[in-house]
Amino acid sequence: MRESRLHPLADSTLGAMLSIRRFEYAVLDLLGRGLIPGTSHTCLGQEHVPVVVESLLRHDDEVFSNHRGHGHYLARYDDPAGLLAELAGREGALCGGMGGSQHIRRPGFMSTGIQGQLVPVAVGTAFDMRRTGTTSISVAYVGDGTWGEGVVYEALNLAALWRVPMVVVVEHNGIAQSTPTSAQMAGSVADRCAAFGIRHVRVTGIDVDAIRASLAPPFTAVRHDGSPLVVEFDTVRLGPHSKGDDTRTPAELEAHAGRDWYPHYRAAFPEQVDRLDAAATGKIRAVVESVLARPLIGAGHG
Repeated sequence: MRESRLHPLADSTLGAMLSIRRFEYAVLDLLGRGLIPGTSHTCLGQEHVPVVVESLLRHDDEVFSNHRGHGHYLARYDDPAGLLAELAGREGALCGGMGGSQHIRRPGFMSTGIQGQLVPVAVGTAFDMRRTGTTSISVAYVGDGTWGEGVVYEALNLAALWRVPMVVVVEHNGIAQSTPTSAQMAGSVADRCAAFGIRHVRVTGIDVDAIRASLAPPFTAVRHDGSPLVVEFDTVRLGPHSKGDDTRTPAELEAHAGRDWYPHYRAAFPEQVDRLDAAATGKIRAVVESVLARPLIGAGHG
């Protein structure tokens, strides 16, 4: 059930969500024009999730992302130029053009395209945080499809046994590539967490301010009592799995669009959204122009 009334957001918060969205639209456009090689996975419809989570993190926390991780990175660093250069293989690329869309590394951040791979890494990192007496936490982003990976359960078992300060953020968008959750996952995320005695919080709304307020206490508890937490966001994936492989019907896509945070915030705060969206559009357009004007990595050095 969606909120009938949304709390107003600071320009910085709403602007971050809009910048991520405009970045993802730009990525899809550049993929279609052949200016980004390979493939990429956008987070359209899910932009509010990393913005909320990032507001609860500190600079010394560690974030472990996945194949759909542009928003996770941009919420943490606001570095669209470095990320786009990485995707497009241009000079100034975040990882020298070696990681592309899915495999990003920067102090405090790591992503991978292999489902579930970084959950045990997040556990080990959190174990070291507890061992050294810090109040830092590790955060691992996964999707609902990742709950079919055995390594996730091995990691959760150790996280519970060792009482590590880790948060698993589940972006439950109801589809794993092209397979609906109902056809690929038995039971619920909550029940699976209960099997390990791990706390679980389910977020069903789009009111960013209310979500942040509700999650602040459990995040603080993770820092200070050293036990893991799973936060499951009930969200939507508006775009294709990658650059064009969407098997959903027009009716399904229309239903998802109705659950998107953007039109709800625009209806509630039209002036603010229009103003910030124009700024985000201009910002990302300038980034695209700047990055595409750079030489390809290695050009002229052969």
